[in-house]
Amino acid sequence: MWFNESSEEIVKTLSSDIINGLSSEEVKIRLDKDGLNKLQGKKKKSFLQLFISQINDIMIYILLVAAIISAIVGEISDAIIILFVIFINAIIGVIQESKAEKALEALKNMSTPKALVKRDGQIIEVSSEEVVVGDIVVIDAGRYIPADLRLIETANLKIEESAFTGESVPSEKNSNIIAEENNVPIGDQHNMAFMSTLATYGRGLGIVIATGMNTQIGKIAKMLDAEEENITPLQKKLAQLGKILGFMAVGISIIMFIVSMFQGRDFLEMFMTSISLAVAAIPEGLPAIVAIVLALGVQRMIKENAIIRKLPSVETLGSVNIICSDKTGTLTINKMTVKKYYVNGEINTLDEINLNNDESKILVHGMILCNDATSKNGVQTGDPTEVALIDVGNKLNIFKEDLNTSHERVNEIPFDSDRKLMTTVNSYNNAFTVFTKGAIDSILKISNKILVNGEIKEFTNEEKNKILSASNIMSDDALRVLALGYKNIENEHVAIDELEENLIFVGFMGMIDPPREEVKGSIQVSKNAGIRTIMITGDHKNTAVAIAKELGIANDISEAMSGSEIDSYSDEEFTKIVNNYRVFARVSPEHKVKIVKAFKSHGNIVSMTGDGVNDAPSLKAADIGVAMGITGTDVAKGAADMVLTDDNFTTIVKAVEEGRNIFNNIKKSILFLLSCNLGEVVALFVAILLNWASPLLPIHILWVNLITDSFPALSLGVDPGDKSVMDVPPRNPKESLFAGKMGKLLIINGILIGITTLFAFVLGEYLYPESLRHAQTMAFVVLSVSQLFYSLAMRNETKSLFQVGILKNKWLIASVLFGILLQFTIITIPFTAEIFKVYSLEFKDWVIVILISLIPFVVNEIIKVFFRMNERKN
Repeated sequence: MWFNESSEEIVKTLSSDIINGLSSEEVKIRLDKDGLNKLQGKKKKSFLQLFISQINDIMIYILLVAAIISAIVGEISDAIIILFVIFINAIIGVIQESKAEKALEALKNMSTPKALVKRDGQIIEVSSEEVVVGDIVVIDAGRYIPADLRLIETANLKIEESAFTGESVPSEKNSNIIAEENNVPIGDQHNMAFMSTLATYGRGLGIVIATGMNTQIGKIAKMLDAEEENITPLQKKLAQLGKILGFMAVGISIIMFIVSMFQGRDFLEMFMTSISLAVAAIPEGLPAIVAIVLALGVQRMIKENAIIRKLPSVETLGSVNIICSDKTGTLTINKMTVKKYYVNGEINTLDEINLNNDESKILVHGMILCNDATSKNGVQTGDPTEVALIDVGNKLNIFKEDLNTSHERVNEIPFDSDRKLMTTVNSYNNAFTVFTKGAIDSILKISNKILVNGEIKEFTNEEKNKILSASNIMSDDALRVLALGYKNIENEHVAIDELEENLIFVGFMGMIDPPREEVKGSIQVSKNAGIRTIMITGDHKNTAVAIAKELGIANDISEAMSGSEIDSYSDEEFTKIVNNYRVFARVSPEHKVKIVKAFKSHGNIVSMTGDGVNDAPSLKAADIGVAMGITGTDVAKGAADMVLTDDNFTTIVKAVEEGRNIFNNIKKSILFLLSCNLGEVVALFVAILLNWASPLLPIHILWVNLITDSFPALSLGVDPGDKSVMDVPPRNPKESLFAGKMGKLLIINGILIGITTLFAFVLGEYLYPESLRHAQTMAFVVLSVSQLFYSLAMRNETKSLFQVGILKNKWLIASVLFGILLQFTIITIPFTAEIFKVYSLEFKDWVIVILISLIPFVVNEIIKVFFRMNERKN
């Protein structure tokens, strides 16, 4: 491992030279060998490949056969309509799938354009793509790291690695540290620097140990590439349903073929009947309707600040029972904030600060003056810890620009990771004051007096122990502690080595990246809905547990596990114990994927939220990945299924509620369509078995399936949601679409619609004995209109239409009226009547077909009465 070897050994291993760098000839050889320093991606599917993949389905094959046979026997209009259906479904699928993953593109864009390297004894600027293993890279503040480096020299170097580690504070680097262990998390590799991270402070020198796809960010790109697309529960069920319906269609057609042969039917009639049955068994409009209902749900969710990138994710949301959430920027505000301070022997919250006493005033002034962060026009830049100290002043109307002007800095000693101190000398009250801030231990070592209640006293061991005890209390709450000491000097010309001695201890401040205010309530709502929230972070365990306890995610540290502890278990062992933990800290991208997969292996539907590069593989591995829209990286957004435009955890809970309602509506639409299809199959199957003429033609069934049924199905898809949907646990994703009463209603209504259609056909033959077309027209109209009326009964499985509100779904009422108007139009206009092979009906015929068509609706309302009576008994 590079991090547990000395820099000298690594330079030797990589055949490089710290002073001169690589030669131009050697660079060319290594470029030829390893390739350019950039990220690669999988070859994208062409439009044709996407289109072909959409028609690779048994239902589509059956429809293609039906179209070919129709064309052969001269039914060109039927063939065209069937092919049009296939084309539309395929195009919808292509549009959805061609919204290709942007994660790899975003990762590529994160590669830095330029790098400073030593070559042929000179420091030159080159394209980052031309950096090779063994290059000596020069690092300074504000410059991105071009490749993975083992640091050779560091001078107060800090690098922003939050996208990888999840930590809010830049990582302090030290080239002299050599790790003793082989398994060290990225955040603890202090002698390493990683591609696309940003140097925020200090300077350094590093040797390139990995480029392109071999870097840490490259490994993430590989994981994104390797991760297969998840299939949602609904997609799985629809795929299974498609196969079942396909085999049913083939089976019924074969049976009808055999029956027709025994009946001595006409060969052409036999083929057309088989086509009718195949078409009747397959809900041609189902894929398009489900896609449109999901798309309409997406539009509603945009208003709730959730952007859905992949349509099936809407349905998946409804069955989520675990939300694995990144901490930094998701559960927290991603900004270090001072919460408490210590002066005069007491810990107080920042709200209680009193600037009238000397201790508090000097503490605030010193923390702002001994500070390299900047604040101009409300824009703050610099180390997050120092920015937090400036924020304290802003809240108290003490502004850094004003203090810098009135108390000019005349000398300084920059922060040093060995000393863990920073010192400035400022003009103060007609003299000069030395301010030193840093780690509590370091400040205590160089202080010999203490300021208490306006008096400067000798610093006793008892007082020091009291301060350490108070500091430990803050540390136990995961607060990062910074202390301040000061002393007054007569003139600015004091030896540097004398500045940091004999200080007066003032106090200290404790800061943390705090939880978002609204998140705690959202987590409680999730609990009520049967959803567990799991915190996954690259931050330290104590910090993670402190936030988790405050939010109600975990009770104590026994429910937390670190990345190194995860590594001590095999995949099988970890999967067995994963449910015992609520917090996973100090984890790598690989750990995050492992955690998500472990929860999924227990049958959970897992959502993963995040905003950093390190979250991308786990976002993709989860059933639904949720990225933050404001603080999230392009990589995270590209890998996610859903993006939150307000970065609010609460929005996820609203999205889950919407997802549950949308699934219920989709279920209504599916069951409505299937019961209608079953009715068509029953009508044809029974007619053929009884050696009757076919009551319906293929074009009739296609019209009903694609046009008449589609509008009510879509309207059911936008039915108003059930307010109590978040008071129950998530549905079992393995539960059948036909579980409960809906399955029974499907069979009952399918048979009912079929018998009703046959009754209209028989009645038509009785009224018009010499006109088969007239009887088929009555059957066609009853099939269509009965399904329209039946859709009104589908809004609720137990409540009557009058209980749920007739006008609550205005789209459904409009669909029913529009469907009847369409049906009237096609059989009345001579041109369309000829295409559909129907006759125009007289007024008395319309009265008959309307009354017959009401039968399924009336029977359903009666059945619901018995359902409600049974519920009251139970």
